[in-house]
Amino acid sequence: MKSTKNVVIGALIIVIVLMAIGYSTFATQLTVNGTAEITGVWNVKITNIDIQEVSEGCDPGTPQYTNTSVTFDSKLVKPGDYISYVITIQNAGTIDAQLDNVLFQEESEGSPAINYVTTEIAHELKAGEQTTFTVKAEYIKSTTEVPTIKTRSMTGIIEYVQK
Repeated sequence: MKSTKNVVIGALIIVIVLMAIGYSTFATQLTVNGTAEITGVWNVKITNIDIQEVSEGCDPGTPQYTNTSVTFDSKLVKPGDYISYVITIQNAGTIDAQLDNVLFQEESEGSPAINYVTTEIAHELKAGEQTTFTVKAEYIKSTTEVPTIKTRSMTGIIEYVQK
């Protein structure tokens, strides 16, 4: 019985060795190599501010801008006066942009006789395109007395995100 076991064990070892040789003969190692590169450019920015309209006798100042901000200083004289500015936003990148958030907030403690009005801002800005919107500072026409507080600031936040 011991010799039969030894023959069976020997035969199994020979079969396993033959299977290993057969497997290695028909086995192929495949290699996959790859590289990914980001080539898109995100570049949404302010490219200009122009004075659009000025009431007679008012001073629009010299508006200033950088890629991410714009500043203007309007001098209004009497009720009904206004100054409007056109702001240009450009998508100089290669990735389409979508408007995510717009917030224009007037200073709560500023003059109640000054109001700001803005036009709608483009919701989509494709790569290479530009859009404009207008900001108008106005001395409210119905004001009957010169206010004690004579200034009012406004802060605007415009957020574009990758589409």
